[in-house]
Amino acid sequence: MQLAFVPEDFDAAVRHWTETMGVGPFFWIEHAGLENATFKGAPSDADFGLALAYWGDIQIELIKQHNDAPSIYNTQPYAGRGGMHHVCLLTDDIDVAKSTATNAGAELVVTADVPGGGAVFYADTGGAEGLVEVLQPAPGGIGFFDMMREAAANWDGSDPFRPLG
Repeated sequence: MQLAFVPEDFDAAVRHWTETMGVGPFFWIEHAGLENATFKGAPSDADFGLALAYWGDIQIELIKQHNDAPSIYNTQPYAGRGGMHHVCLLTDDIDVAKSTATNAGAELVVTADVPGGGAVFYADTGGAEGLVEVLQPAPGGIGFFDMMREAAANWDGSDPFRPLG
C-alpha cells in the first residue's frame, strides 16, 4: 500500500513528488511517535517525521529523522540506499504476520506499537531490495488514510505540504 523514501534532501524530494510527479498534498507529522520501539532488539528512541500523500491508491511516504538515535533511517545497511527505502503492507493480525516473516527467514529489524492500538514491524528479507514494513493500523488509521486519499483525488495543486497538529 506504500512506497517509502528517506531522501537526503527532504525539501527537494517534496518538490519532486509534488511538482514533477503531481503527487499531493503531503500531510506532515512532525514527530511520528512509536511506543515500545526496538531497533535490532534494543530499545529505540528515534525521532522522525513523516510526509504522507497518495498517488492513486499507493501511499508515498517521505521520512526525515530529527535525532541521531540508531535506526533504519540512519544506520547501515538500511540507510543511504538511494531510491526506495521500504514498502509497506497492511495486516489485520500483526502476530501472524511476524510469525510468517520469521518462518520465512526474515529478520525483524524494528518492532513497535503504534499509538492508539496498532503495531508495526520492519523485516529485512536478506535482499538488496529494501525493507518490508508490516502495519496493523490503530483503530481509525484506515479512516486517516482514506482522508488523505480523498484529498489527493481532489487536489488542485495548492497547499502541497500540510502540517498536522
